[in-house]
Amino acid sequence: MLNKICKKDKCNITANNVWGEIKLESIIGESESMRNIKKKILKIANSTSSVLITGESGTGKEVIARAIHSQSNRRNKPFIAINCAAIPEALLESELFGYAKGAFSGASNNGRMGKFELANGGIIFLDEIGDMPLSLQVKLLRVLQEKKFAKIGSNKMINLDIRVIAATNKDIKEMIKEKKFREDLYYRINVIPIEIPNLSERKEDIKQLVLSFIEKYCSSYNLEKINIEDEVIKKLENYPWEGNIRELQNAVELMINLVDEDNIITCSILPEYITSYYDSHDEKDLDDIINGDFITLEELEKRYINYALEKYGHDTKGKSKAAKKLGIGLATLYRKS
Repeated sequence: MLNKICKKDKCNITANNVWGEIKLESIIGESESMRNIKKKILKIANSTSSVLITGESGTGKEVIARAIHSQSNRRNKPFIAINCAAIPEALLESELFGYAKGAFSGASNNGRMGKFELANGGIIFLDEIGDMPLSLQVKLLRVLQEKKFAKIGSNKMINLDIRVIAATNKDIKEMIKEKKFREDLYYRINVIPIEIPNLSERKEDIKQLVLSFIEKYCSSYNLEKINIEDEVIKKLENYPWEGNIRELQNAVELMINLVDEDNIITCSILPEYITSYYDSHDEKDLDDIINGDFITLEELEKRYINYALEKYGHDTKGKSKAAKKLGIGLATLYRKS
């Protein structure tokens, strides 16, 4: 059976660093954990309380943050994101709070607005806040408490009407024990916690995610339709996905690029690392193949060949790979299967 995706509507999933409006319905997944997250977003969207989103890299923390923004009464105000881990410590303060004219050697003659000022009235998203230096955590805590700040090199206070959403893939409580994160700041930003599960913990969402990514790339590459075999879906559902949704999306994009003219994604074009995983983790016992019964060697050979075909696919590429793995010629495989 094939899952068909036609190129009709644009997919709401956005490519890396190309964000459109992320609506609640753009959060893909109907697992219990994702339904609960969607319900929570609806409840807390219009609050001014800080939110801390936790989850491994690639789980979609910024998608959740943007969904809160689009659902809130600040949806027409700015959403400004900054990755605290991507900016050198020496530059992070000026990126966050800006600087006044002549604040330091090499400063712009006109000064510069920081992310907090740019986000005023809306939402600031502090991604990877666990990587923020302790020295800057002190200033951030004071800004959140007083709801005002001054640019570097200026004494003029700027009042803030802003909501803070932070995210991290680190264990902040453990960092507090190790004196790497301020406990008072943690409680200031963690008023509303949202924990995103790993993709391997929500396998029931994988098929829907895969089909959405296919739809996205059909639109991007101007393809009429792409089909995907159920066997491929099963393998994707049972793969561990240490890189979470980001890794899954990468795998789907690769397969879209490798698909033949028939526009069918088969097991033969699965990424090599996924195939290797199943080579080492998915071997059946002999008893599973023969169902515990004594059978002739001819029947055993036939069943084992069919097992290999199920694993690698029944298309030409899959048959070639199965024959290679079994150490037989393609003609022999055709004759004995």
